[in-house]
Amino acid sequence: MLRKLSEPTTEHPTGYDLLRNPRFNKGTAFTEAERRTWRLEGLLPPAMLPIELQVARRHDEIARLDDDLQKYLVLSDLQARNETLYYAVLMSDPATYMPIVYTPTVGEACQKFGHIFREPRGIYLPISARGRLKERLGNWPEKDVRFIVVTDGERILGLGDLGAGGMGIPLGKLALYTACAGVPPQYCLPIVLDVGTNNQALLDDNLYLGLRHERVRGADYLAFVDEFVEAVQQLYPKCCIQWEDFANFNAVPILARYREEICTYNDDVQGTAGIALAGIFAALRLTKQKLADQRFLFLGAGSAATGIAELISLAMAREGIDLAAARSRNALFDINGLVVTSRTDIADFQKPFAKDLTPVSTFVETIRALRPTGIIGVSTVPKLFSQEVIKAMSEINERPIIFPYSNPTSRSECTAEEAYRWSDGRAVFASGSPFPPVEIAGRRFVPGQGNNVYIFPAMGMAVFATEATHVTEEMFIVAAEAVAEQVTEENLAVGLIYPPQSSILDVSLHVAERIANYIFDQGLARVSRPADVGSLIRSCVYRPVYTG
Repeated sequence: MLRKLSEPTTEHPTGYDLLRNPRFNKGTAFTEAERRTWRLEGLLPPAMLPIELQVARRHDEIARLDDDLQKYLVLSDLQARNETLYYAVLMSDPATYMPIVYTPTVGEACQKFGHIFREPRGIYLPISARGRLKERLGNWPEKDVRFIVVTDGERILGLGDLGAGGMGIPLGKLALYTACAGVPPQYCLPIVLDVGTNNQALLDDNLYLGLRHERVRGADYLAFVDEFVEAVQQLYPKCCIQWEDFANFNAVPILARYREEICTYNDDVQGTAGIALAGIFAALRLTKQKLADQRFLFLGAGSAATGIAELISLAMAREGIDLAAARSRNALFDINGLVVTSRTDIADFQKPFAKDLTPVSTFVETIRALRPTGIIGVSTVPKLFSQEVIKAMSEINERPIIFPYSNPTSRSECTAEEAYRWSDGRAVFASGSPFPPVEIAGRRFVPGQGNNVYIFPAMGMAVFATEATHVTEEMFIVAAEAVAEQVTEENLAVGLIYPPQSSILDVSLHVAERIANYIFDQGLARVSRPADVGSLIRSCVYRPVYTG
């Protein structure tokens, strides 16, 4: 899907203004005829360079930088002045650029947001604007928004409350919607709901860009979110809202409040669950076991853990197990130990996975008591998958499943090398952040990154193409199956349980097609089902090429 230079949504910019319009700017790729037509003569060097050379120039510039945050800033500046070239760069080498535009680099960018701020992008909705949110949303120039990624900045990755600096997350997520699945960028809108921050360091920072008071809670917070959702529905009736990096005590009730009413999902809860399930499906090809026979122990008991546990349970139930029995095969462990029914500090969303057992205070003891086939880390606390933990898993499993999913890299429960070395190369490993290949006793392992990027861009493309009315749990199981079925025997031979990120666009379009078929099967689409759903998906894909 292309946006032609001759098809602007507002009066066509010319001359100097055209060079400052990222949607239509071509930079040195403007032809001589275009330079005459659009009054650009004299405003550019005389040489005309095609987009291929522009991409090569950006590759060279970025490769010369040693610091990933500097690379992030170079790409951000490029996005602000030439959107087509930005996506051409990302899509030319996604495996290289995804860790720069998103995790782990985006975490540092959010932490330093006020200090590296350049161009305003997206919409900021402060709680001080209650009663006027629709008016503020209406200031966005695009009138057909299909995707909003929104955060309140309270739980950014594993870094905590970063307030308005959390804008880096919606920006990065939506860039990947386009780069990884071809969702046209003009339909995407990043938003921060600013209700304050409890991060005192930010409140004391003269360069902090958000509201300078503690977070608003309770009824006022919920009324603010309600007004936001209502404004979105009025202005953008086909829009899907993706909730991102909300604290557990808000993420779960917000999703429950709206999931049956509008097209919405929470990537931390459902997207993370989808990619974890995809990894498990692929891992079972290595362990030669059935999903229904697995037992999983989670380090961390927040919404990510319960989201993964619930999706695993639903997938097990599809194999004929009673849902309650399936849930009993998943256990949670947090700072206070194993989540058991006798504890008085557990939340409602944790109760389906609480064990009717005596309390257990250490993770290693819990492993020995429950004998899980896999452990999944979503604690955001580094190094908790210690040598003792990995060895305990290896004692009870021939091929222990070890998934330290916390990110960024600094928060990972263990490294790939630690997991492989401490298990004598027997671990089936995937992590939330990237790790380099590892060699153990002459054998080379390629760690898989359980990155939600295999799920949410494809979900976005499927919703975009079908104009789906809702996003359901089953859609994430379908997505997980579609990701896992693209892992080849060659991938598995080196321990890689996710498809290579270098082929992410093809992977995503396959996943999107599978989800879209399910959407049509369930009667959730607003458009008529075509004879070839794959062709529908491909016809919607954004291509980063200049047009006349």
